Amino acid sequence: MNKVAKVTIFFWIMKIIATTLGETAGDFISMTLGLGYYIAFAVTFAILSILLFFQIQSDRYRPALYWVAIIATTTAGTEISDLMDRSFGLGYAVGSLILVASLLTVLAIWYYRDRDLSVYPIIRKDAETTYWLAVVFSNSLGTAFGDFLTSNLGLSYIQGALVTASVIGIVVALHYMTKLSDILLFWLAFIFTRPFGATFGDFLTKPVKDGGLSLPREYASAIAFILLAVVLFFSVRKEKKVHYPIE
Repeated sequence: MNKVAKVTIFFWIMKIIATTLGETAGDFISMTLGLGYYIAFAVTFAILSILLFFQIQSDRYRPALYWVAIIATTTAGTEISDLMDRSFGLGYAVGSLILVASLLTVLAIWYYRDRDLSVYPIIRKDAETTYWLAVVFSNSLGTAFGDFLTSNLGLSYIQGALVTASVIGIVVALHYMTKLSDILLFWLAFIFTRPFGATFGDFLTKPVKDGGLSLPREYASAIAFILLAVVLFFSVRKEKKVHYPIE
């Protein structure tokens, strides 16, 4: 049976909320709790590994488990990006290039094995494992790109969010106005929804003097989690009213 979420408007709304939550939760673990980037990465990686184990072993798509795992990938993406830039000193530009290469390698292996990169349905465990590796690298890449916009290019958090929102808008237009591959457009949208959520998360929590709203990270995380839960609830209700060929 299928193991992943169907790509609908609800999917993209929840993805953006999850990326915002991943940013605020990741910064809460590393900065607010004072654990530092190494320990924060170890904690989030351990949580992610446990969640993905249960997700991959699950017999079908379980919405709550799937979306908690997505949150964990975005949180881990925050720690990976910060670790590469601030602990390893690679910088966001070099870190982004490494993550691009990693993502392309995973997608190449996936295509070589299956001759297909379809993200729905995902049924086999090996295909799902590759799917989640691609998700982790794409979320990490999106985080690094969002930080590159604000840290390297000097854009404000709102400006960074607007830039990434514009890219997402272009991807949507390409979907409806061209015959470009839906799989290519999916991964482009998946990557760029991450920096949109990341820069918006920074806008919520960074100090006012730095262009943010100075909202405590735990409060911002709680608000994002509640919003995600509400949207997920309505998404599941809608799915129960619609018959999908593959469940």
